[in-house]
Amino acid sequence: MGDQLNRHHSWFNEVNDEITYLMAEMRQETNYVKHHIQKVVAFFMAMRNFSSELQENGHNVIYLKINDGENPQELPKIITKFLQEIEAEKFEYQLPDEHRLDEQLTKICKNLDIETEAFDTEHFCTDREELKRFFKGKKQLVMENFYRHMRKKHDIMMVNGQPDGGKWNFDQSNRKKWAGNPEIPHERGFRKDATQIVSEIEKAGIKTFGSINNEQFSWPTSRTDALSVLNHFCKKLLVHFGDYQDAMHTDEKFLFHSRLSFAMNSKMLSPKEVIKKVLDHYYENTADIHISQVEGFVRQILGWREFMRGVYWKEMPHYAKLNELENHNPLPDFFWTGKTKMNCLKHAIGQSLEKAYAHHIQRLMVIGNFALLAQVDPDEVDGWYLGVYIDAIEWVEITNTRGMSQYADGGIIATKPYVSSANYINKMGNYCKGCHYSHTKKLGSGACPFNALYWNFLEEKKDHFKDNQRMAMMLNLLEKKDKSELSDLRQRAREIIENPDTF
Repeated sequence: MGDQLNRHHSWFNEVNDEITYLMAEMRQETNYVKHHIQKVVAFFMAMRNFSSELQENGHNVIYLKINDGENPQELPKIITKFLQEIEAEKFEYQLPDEHRLDEQLTKICKNLDIETEAFDTEHFCTDREELKRFFKGKKQLVMENFYRHMRKKHDIMMVNGQPDGGKWNFDQSNRKKWAGNPEIPHERGFRKDATQIVSEIEKAGIKTFGSINNEQFSWPTSRTDALSVLNHFCKKLLVHFGDYQDAMHTDEKFLFHSRLSFAMNSKMLSPKEVIKKVLDHYYENTADIHISQVEGFVRQILGWREFMRGVYWKEMPHYAKLNELENHNPLPDFFWTGKTKMNCLKHAIGQSLEKAYAHHIQRLMVIGNFALLAQVDPDEVDGWYLGVYIDAIEWVEITNTRGMSQYADGGIIATKPYVSSANYINKMGNYCKGCHYSHTKKLGSGACPFNALYWNFLEEKKDHFKDNQRMAMMLNLLEKKDKSELSDLRQRAREIIENPDTF
């Protein structure tokens, strides 16, 4: 599949003329959700590069492009067609990372009259069931506990059984606001001409959104590219990554982020080699790089990434239908255009539409925060996030969106909803500066919509959170709120929720 581009998989250790590898660009995969044009281009380009590399190394490969006449466009038909054509005696596949594909391949195998076998993708630091086993008998899934388990298991940043630096987590050091210094090095981009692939996508009639600069498509789409981005991150960005990983700024889209997520989620790079490379660089430069920069990065990969995948396989398929807060409002139109007077959303969504990228705080505390406060249906939020981001594959998207961001899972992942007024957004970036709205005002035409939405959300959902200790302080503040002011805030919130595209 397009997210199984692991060159170091044991499948490819030896060349065997009796083995044929099958890869296909499929309408099935481009159409199950509406995707950003750069996402489709990136996957097609990376798949073609991978296929070419396999063939150059002597492997037999059948590769179907999106407009090939012999491409049936659906996985069952493709597999059946080519098993018959080459008179295959056995069908093997790598375990997919999406539940819908797992079910589909299981069904396909049941209908075949030849031997079948599934293989691990040899990518993750855990198997599908490890998180489920780890939390067996426990009431709550706590990422920090799983992260510490992973550190010990893989001996990552451990010294004599204790965490390097004397702390497991340096998150408190990872919340600085960037205000122009230190200088941010230029991104490690690529000048790739995507014109041909874009033309093929358009010819196929694939519906996409977002923009692309065909002559300067700048995402890594080969292992060589990916290693170059990883090296650039270590040499230029790691030194300040942790400090500013939560920061937001109108002039900087990437700040000190690695931009490795697509390379990792397509499996061109493995989490183990990324962590090793980063740690090797750190231990060679401890005089220049503080451990908090490195721990923050390792936590995202070894902790959060593996945790989210484990939750996905533990909770699917029912997880995709959870809507514990009973939110049913439609997604505002400005999610598809970026046209809004709210500066934070204009920049975060505009960047997403332009680059198919936004970092985790933009996704969680700006875009996701608004969607939750506006009580948007999590189905619509899921569809947008899955389509817009270049690194979005369901196992990592839905857990972050429906769980962490929208609290639609009722607290399986997050112990409280990640909502805030304008204060947090102002604290972590400069979006509020020069905005049409004032982040300090709660009422009136010039008041930031986040403020009224926040208090309205607490009031409307207070019964959901009455037994949540982490929400106690906020609910106490709500209880003390002047009733007349609260009524006015709720009225303004209703106006925003009913007419979001006018704000």
